[in-house]
Amino acid sequence: MTRAGRLSIRIAGPWLLPLLALSALGGCATAHDPRDPLEPMNRAIYKFNDAVDKVAVKPVAKGYVKVVPPPIRMGITNFFGNFRDVTTAANGLLQGKFKQAASDAGRVGVNTTMGLLGVFEVATRLGFPKHEEDFGQTLGYWGVKDGPYLVLPFLGPSNLRDALGLIPDFWLTDPQFYVFHDAPGSWISLGVRYINARANLLEVEKVFREAAFDEYSFLRDAYLQRRRNLIFDGSLPEGETPRGPKRKTLKEMEEELELDSPPAAGDAKPDR
Repeated sequence: MTRAGRLSIRIAGPWLLPLLALSALGGCATAHDPRDPLEPMNRAIYKFNDAVDKVAVKPVAKGYVKVVPPPIRMGITNFFGNFRDVTTAANGLLQGKFKQAASDAGRVGVNTTMGLLGVFEVATRLGFPKHEEDFGQTLGYWGVKDGPYLVLPFLGPSNLRDALGLIPDFWLTDPQFYVFHDAPGSWISLGVRYINARANLLEVEKVFREAAFDEYSFLRDAYLQRRRNLIFDGSLPEGETPRGPKRKTLKEMEEELELDSPPAAGDAKPDR
């Protein structure tokens, strides 16, 4: 697998599962899943998302990749990721993870200053690891149930709890909506963030398509397992096992690709 391909997988980040919904085709009908009581409606929205992606989003993302080189795309990803770290710190605090929240706040400070507004990701190397927390996880941490599985227009997989959590995440804690609050800047920043995230998925999308027989149910199961894992920080309650078939994680897919594919010329050294 090429360096650019591994780079695309690595910087897809938390946008991976929502945006993969835009790239997938509606699958065949499967046995009813009690977690998905609204499946007919969800599949219809899924197909709508796919149509929008094919007609508009994916072609723009492909053009974006041709014009913008990987290092600049990485800088853009880091820039918006720095905004997201503010949300992570706030939700870590709400969950009582004070040490982690302090680390995440320090991460924002380091990347904003030394990393030139977050364009360069230097915090991890200085001992401030990246975490992922959001208000949906915070609600789950305090016992709020998932609710029915939902496919959101343009955004993809979610559930009732996580969909409600998007409101405080993006309109209360994400600095983007304070820094870029007036049109056209707000729309331009949102569009760049969205297209950049979709462009980062062009490589990993191939893995997803090959792995899924029914792409709708594959994505649903992967999303629900991942969210459950995030809420419990990787340690499910004693006696509980993941529901649905086990899916490979993004890291496992990336490692498998790297093992199966010889390095391209001039790509023998590991990415840093």
